[in-house]
Amino acid sequence: MTPVLLVLLASALGGVVVMVARRTLHVVEVHGESMEPGLWPGDQVLVRRLRPGRPGRRVRRGDIVVISRVGPGEGVTLDGGTNLAIKRAAAVAGDPIPPGFEALGETLVPPGRLLVLGDNPSRSTDSRQWGLLPESRITGVVLRRLNA
Repeated sequence: MTPVLLVLLASALGGVVVMVARRTLHVVEVHGESMEPGLWPGDQVLVRRLRPGRPGRRVRRGDIVVISRVGPGEGVTLDGGTNLAIKRAAAVAGDPIPPGFEALGETLVPPGRLLVLGDNPSRSTDSRQWGLLPESRITGVVLRRLNA
């Protein structure tokens, strides 16, 4: 192969890698105090997007997840703020319902649902107010904090 052809091939491959990364990864800025002390307002996190109906890694208990908010008539209504919320998946499908959530009327988290909590309970609105969320509200899983 000629050097020019190698450069063109490398450029094309690099472009494909960037395109795939942009579809898969997303940077989200943290607003609010609900995830302190792990995440602070102004922190940026790298998020792996989840595509509904696509195979891949599911949300696991303990993952920090990004949730899309919905409006009236669209299922669970999450209050205030931006269009995204960041919370920890405290229980996922098949897990026992944690103590204090008996009012949900379930003993196990049903399929397609999860229970999310903020790390700072006194400053968080989460499943204590919203109840169990549909997995379809999860848009991504936090991979890491970028400004550590």
